[in-house]
Amino acid sequence: MLKIENLHAEVEDKAILKGINLEVKAGEVHAIMGPNGAGKSTLSSIIAGKEDYEVTSGSIELEGEDIGELAPEERAHAGVFLSFQYPVEIPGVTVTNFIKTAINESRKAQGLEEMPAKDMLKKIREKSELLEIDRKFLSRSLNEGFSGGEKKRNEIFQMAMLEPKLAILDETDSGLDIDALRIVANGVNKLKSKDNAVIVITHYQRLLDYIVPDYVHVLHDGKIVKTGDASLALKLEEKGYDWIKEEVNS
Repeated sequence: MLKIENLHAEVEDKAILKGINLEVKAGEVHAIMGPNGAGKSTLSSIIAGKEDYEVTSGSIELEGEDIGELAPEERAHAGVFLSFQYPVEIPGVTVTNFIKTAINESRKAQGLEEMPAKDMLKKIREKSELLEIDRKFLSRSLNEGFSGGEKKRNEIFQMAMLEPKLAILDETDSGLDIDALRIVANGVNKLKSKDNAVIVITHYQRLLDYIVPDYVHVLHDGKIVKTGDASLALKLEEKGYDWIKEEVNS
């Protein structure tokens, strides 16, 4: 699904990623953890194609195709979905209209006709029920006046509607209370399949109580310095990141 080899990147001449190697296969959930400044959000942004960062070497492949030169919208059309840490507000554009436009733009890029209105409404109904979303919520302006939990739930709804091959959740647990966290995590779990993959970026182990990863990677100073199973996240919760730094420096 996703293969990253020796990825180096910088911003304003400052090196952020210093040789990332990562392979994510279809059907897998990978968690990426690490202290502030380790490069977690930079990595997610670069996979999605954000242009604030300069990739100086290395490669990113999605299903065997190099996507390194593709624009963000081209990567999205190819099946990459990034949930933002701070979703943007768009006054005057309803959740429903936004998602209709996104789906039809994606279909257009694939040479398909717009989704018939009846099929679109059926899909919206199915996915909103799956994620326990009130139908009134869908007629509100995108993220305007939304609570943190509503914004994150809306992004998982977008993910459900778009059905990406690779979903990257960048600190989706940020600012969520336990109930919102459970609903968002349940949505992610229901959307997992053998044909897609999920990367969860988080500071804390608590999200991984709900979304159980196949692999946990620890990012430190721009490199993946340790990989393990879900128990590694528990160890990080118990010991913090200092023991990782000590291991790296010893």
